[in-house]
Amino acid sequence: MGEEAWRRHLEVENKGLMRIRKHNEMKVDAMLVSSPEHLDKGSDSRSISQLINIASMPGVVGEAWAMADWHFGYGFPIGGVLATDVEWGEQGGSISPGGVGFDINCGVRMIALDCHVSDIPNIDKLAGRLNGRIPSGGSGKGGLDINRRELDEIISRGSNAMVDMGYAYDEDLANIESKGSLENNEGVSNRAMNRGMKSLGTLGSGNHFLELQTVDAVEGSNPYGLFENQVVCMIHSGSRGLGHQVCTDHVRRLEEKYRNRNGVWSCDEWGFEIMDRQLAAAPIHSKEGIQYLDAMNGAANFAFANRSALTHRLRQALSKEIDVDTKLIYDVSHNIAKIEEHVIHGKNCNCAVHRKGATRALPNQPVLVPGDMGTGSWLLEGIEGNRAFASSCHGAGRMLSRTQAKKVIDGREVQKNLANRGIRIHANTPNIMSEEAPEAYKDVDEVIELSSAAGLTKPVARLSPFTVIKG
Repeated sequence: MGEEAWRRHLEVENKGLMRIRKHNEMKVDAMLVSSPEHLDKGSDSRSISQLINIASMPGVVGEAWAMADWHFGYGFPIGGVLATDVEWGEQGGSISPGGVGFDINCGVRMIALDCHVSDIPNIDKLAGRLNGRIPSGGSGKGGLDINRRELDEIISRGSNAMVDMGYAYDEDLANIESKGSLENNEGVSNRAMNRGMKSLGTLGSGNHFLELQTVDAVEGSNPYGLFENQVVCMIHSGSRGLGHQVCTDHVRRLEEKYRNRNGVWSCDEWGFEIMDRQLAAAPIHSKEGIQYLDAMNGAANFAFANRSALTHRLRQALSKEIDVDTKLIYDVSHNIAKIEEHVIHGKNCNCAVHRKGATRALPNQPVLVPGDMGTGSWLLEGIEGNRAFASSCHGAGRMLSRTQAKKVIDGREVQKNLANRGIRIHANTPNIMSEEAPEAYKDVDEVIELSSAAGLTKPVARLSPFTVIKG
């Protein structure tokens, strides 16, 4: 389906929202959190085609959504939100691993320090200590030393297990999505478990980070007690190799069931038809659907535990440099599928909500939106009336692919410019400065404005980085 086709069905709904009317194989409309200017500036027609494709998924309800940070992904656009009816058909609507992604429960947590930036005796020394204490990069080296029994507990109980193991505070749990634990029945494969044995408490590579930030400004209500120039820490990481293996296991198993027939991928076993093999899905109540959800929840628990372990290491490093209290503001996932109840066209619907590069945004719930390492990040809140299945953006969103960024951006110049602005960067993977340069990302402030205009969230505080540990 060419770009011209979807543009003929494109409408502006309001200042922050555009609609693509359903046409051809689409079963529902597609919604873009965007303006015409934003669309023209950052549009990759491949990601819009992906949005249109997911609007044809078996059992889809409501509308298919792309948050303001959307960009091209595996099957689903990153920034995509899709819900399917759990009771659709004989075995329920579709559940798709591609609609969650390979880094299951990649997410962000924010920790507030009870101090101003001026209270830190030596920022350079603290930055060096954090870089030494927080393992990063693709290898997974430097993880906590755990045994198989402890890993089983983590897969089963998430951050709750970390409290029992002494790596998290009990009071943290109330401020983690789903209290840091999702129900599962040990569906994670041995290969995935083996990949998780050595990586607990590691950042990973790519866009994963630990940042020390200052609160620039607080807007409106401030239920979290933040103050200007307060130090906060954001941690962005996920389920590491364990989650990647879970996704790989189930993507391969499902993709093998589909055959291309005149450009449409069909599965005779379930009567499913999808527009892209990467969208391979199973009915929610099928054996394959149940197995994927179970394994996904196990990987999500590992990710919750991983961010708890990273917070433990942060607290240890801080204790060597400054006597300061820390409080977990929130920990939120942005690669997950959950069974939730939503009102669709005036009727209650039990839905499987896929959020891939999108954040749950329930009313009054904190929403954490990191930008790029040279610009800033945001703390938002969910609001009543969010039509996107109570969802929001998860970051700034890429403007350039990693390959493009490496070709046109000088990483050494980026690091020099950021240092001149007082932003200390510790990057441990070759090319990361080019791939993660501010120029490779959309304007996070514009993304936040669009999200607010679309009626999805409200701003609480803007944050600026001064120390960044990158994978």
